[in-house]
Amino acid sequence: MAATIIPLIALFVILAVLGLVVGAMIADRRRLPAAPQTANPAAEMQRRREELRDALDRRPLGATLARGLWQDVIARPDGAGLIHEFHRDFCGHGLIRTEGGVMLCDVQDGGAYFGAAIALWPDEEAFVAFFAGQSDFSMSGWDPDEPIFFSDDDWYRNNQRLTRAKIEGYLARPS
Repeated sequence: MAATIIPLIALFVILAVLGLVVGAMIADRRRLPAAPQTANPAAEMQRRREELRDALDRRPLGATLARGLWQDVIARPDGAGLIHEFHRDFCGHGLIRTEGGVMLCDVQDGGAYFGAAIALWPDEEAFVAFFAGQSDFSMSGWDPDEPIFFSDDDWYRNNQRLTRAKIEGYLARPS
């Protein structure tokens, strides 16, 4: 008799606890506020993109930071360099050491694949002259006066692009 009653009591306790947990989860869900709905989601997305664009730093990187970046990337083996995102699919822009210097390209799958060179700098002088005048804004793809980085594609603009913070973080990492 005890062999039958004890398992039934244990089953009742488990079901009671499970009922309390599920009930609490349903009650919590009912208390959550509904996600705000906008009348025009496309306009809201554009407003948000412009808000992010307007918050971008417009200070030039400067020659010191640009030179440090060149010296670090050029010291790497071919195919290595500044890759700041490591995940599958599109990982943004990277600066990769090549036989011909340093190339700016799209990085795929955490550096497993690189797109065609967007730009290539064969020497330090050209690289520093270019990057010293760049800013988060110009590298984001929003600046039509910067044809190397500019894009009119909403998905591509400001999507995992190079920034001052990413460059400084790359240069500050332990070797």
